[in-house]
Amino acid sequence: MAYISLILNPGSTSTKIGVMKDEELLFEETLRHSTEEIAKYASIYEQKDFRKEVILSVLKDKDFDVKTLNVVVGRGGMLKSIPGGTYAVSDELLEDLKIGRQGQHASNLGGILAREIGDEIGVPSFIVDPVVVDELDDVARYSGVPELPRKSVFHALNQKAVAKRYGKESGIGYENLNLIVVHMGGGVSVGAHKKGRVVDVNNALDGDGAFSPERAGGVPAGDLVKMCFSGEYTQAEIYKKLVGNGGLNAYVKTNDMRDVLKAMENGDEENKKVFDAFIYQVSKDIGAMATVLEGKVDKIVVTGGIAYSDVVVNAIKERVGWIAEFQVYPGEDELLALAQGAIRVLNGEEKPMQY
Repeated sequence: MAYISLILNPGSTSTKIGVMKDEELLFEETLRHSTEEIAKYASIYEQKDFRKEVILSVLKDKDFDVKTLNVVVGRGGMLKSIPGGTYAVSDELLEDLKIGRQGQHASNLGGILAREIGDEIGVPSFIVDPVVVDELDDVARYSGVPELPRKSVFHALNQKAVAKRYGKESGIGYENLNLIVVHMGGGVSVGAHKKGRVVDVNNALDGDGAFSPERAGGVPAGDLVKMCFSGEYTQAEIYKKLVGNGGLNAYVKTNDMRDVLKAMENGDEENKKVFDAFIYQVSKDIGAMATVLEGKVDKIVVTGGIAYSDVVVNAIKERVGWIAEFQVYPGEDELLALAQGAIRVLNGEEKPMQY
């Protein structure tokens, strides 16, 4: 049978929704919320009823009957660290989304809204591969400072989706492959996928690994400590340097790789140097993950918005193409990835994970 799903992906000032028939997108909308509207609410959770009303209003305007849905799927939020997979929104999971177990973020509302809408029409609700997916090998958690263990916070939804896609298309299966998956968007994450588990990956949220359009990546620790205690910056200002104003933003005042490529075409030397450094750092991370997999790499899978650029992909290939062949899936189709997670469970291809 065909499954009709409602997909909910809340962001800080928008809620992206889609209705899908199996993997076919019937329609999607990005519902924008003004700063003034959001500012009325003291917490993320208090936005729930407002966002729900907007979602149901749009569905009504499109003359879509919510009672035809088979499942509602929400973007996973800041839960406790969990293995990857598709999770039913249980009472315990719902409570952790409400309190923001690892932090307050709009994505917490994905599972909350999915559960509420699903319960009202009597269909299951799921979340799929939230950013807190943690499958690290124990050895990967050591940082050198016991109080600061390495954490797994990355583009889990897209990394897992493209890895499973390649596993299916190759006929080998994700659980039988060793893959290095490179997500390049506003942030960059490079993960070692070993037989269905992400055994090592950089913390892309707080700035680990290569710099990206908006994040500083790994920076000299001693100098960072001195900057923090210099008295010149607040904690918020330091964090903004690392996440938001770092990377391309800091060097060439843009968070769009297309701007860098255009400037390079026009002969801009500074943009060329920054581009070369970006390629260098991403390639280093790929090389590091190859050692995690002990050189047994079946494919390097490249994804994210920057993967649309052949210039970027080919430059990385020149450095690390000797490790393994590349498979490129440009973009980040989160709606499809969320739908696929639910479909795999509904079809019996995967068992639902227990939170």
